[in-house]
Amino acid sequence: MLTKPARILRQGGVTRGLLFSGFLSCLSLPAIAQDSAEVEPAGFAECKARLQEQAIAAGVSSKTASEVMSGVQHLARVIELDRRQPEFTTTFADYLNRRVNDARVNTGRELLQEHQELLARVTRETGVPAPYLVAFWGLETNFGSYFGKMPVPSSLTTLACDPRRSTFFTEQLIAALRIIDEGAIPADQMEGSWAGAMGHVQFMPTVFLKHAVDADGDGRRDLWNSLPDAMMSAGRFLESMNWDGDYRWGREVLLPENFDYSLADGRRLPLEQWREMGITDAFGKPLAREPINAALVVPAGHRGPAFLAYHNFRVIMGWNRSEFYAIAVGHLADRIAGAGKLQNPPPEDAPALSRANIINLQKALQQRGYEPGNPDGIMGPATRSAIRQFQAANNLVADGYPGESVLAALEIPAGQ
Repeated sequence: MLTKPARILRQGGVTRGLLFSGFLSCLSLPAIAQDSAEVEPAGFAECKARLQEQAIAAGVSSKTASEVMSGVQHLARVIELDRRQPEFTTTFADYLNRRVNDARVNTGRELLQEHQELLARVTRETGVPAPYLVAFWGLETNFGSYFGKMPVPSSLTTLACDPRRSTFFTEQLIAALRIIDEGAIPADQMEGSWAGAMGHVQFMPTVFLKHAVDADGDGRRDLWNSLPDAMMSAGRFLESMNWDGDYRWGREVLLPENFDYSLADGRRLPLEQWREMGITDAFGKPLAREPINAALVVPAGHRGPAFLAYHNFRVIMGWNRSEFYAIAVGHLADRIAGAGKLQNPPPEDAPALSRANIINLQKALQQRGYEPGNPDGIMGPATRSAIRQFQAANNLVADGYPGESVLAALEIPAGQ
């Protein structure tokens, strides 16, 4: 039996009524109107007027700018989501298992076959293999089953009138108005995520303007209702970031005993050099002798899986700057293409650290002379480097991962 996304697509594409009837009905709900009236800050009307003038100056027609901006409302929920930081970080096991599971793999394989002709065309024209296109589609909107329910003009105006990232979201709002102006979609049907990402592949408006294409020849770039437009646009975007059609994203590997995990610091070395260190593929076979550079990634520390990431891994991170995301896309693409599960799955008992835990970890490292950068609760490269240095100095496996041994040595309680 087909899943809901597959059934919808088999009926000839996601219809406008299916996608937007819920959105349009939500606009009439009293709760939303009350919310907007209660939280609209002083100066919001003046900000809208300024943004309307900026849009017209940037080339948006006066008619579109005035009509769309007159219907824009301040959305307190958008500010809440923008400010919200997760109390606990997500472990790699939790992240991967939620996104790459049997149900999603099976649906992906089904849709790979169902849309074989379209996907083959995208691959011919962009060089991006079909399983990757389906993997992005699966991770971004669960194969088109959920695009987000926020009215994009209101979301972007709310964020543009907020001082935190006003410049960025002003640019996105003007781009969204240009999309409406060109006739890609009516304003009252432009819905997406709280931050303005839209359509099957969740393009931000500026990415839409630069990379969206009309692949079905109907005269519109429609990433909501046209799967050909969405898939070809995704391929064009990846192509623009120099997708390498000759190689995959990376691969799971096995590391030899007593491996020097300090090498997993982002450095890119020839594949031959990793082979000489004793690294094999996930089944223990020697790595191929290919003229390609790779970086070693150990997202769950030495207890979890290890990956050699090739050039396309960085291309995927150009879409979403998260190593977890890039691995999930690559692994889901592999599974959709017929590969099995990871040979060394990530440990599910790894501690989930709160932002407060990480800030305390960063401060403890600083106090001991290891510089993690500004204590901000984010596990960035500087923090991982400081952890490696601390681990090496204390006879711990220097994998840069804040596991239980590191937390215990620094006297940081986990999960609080």
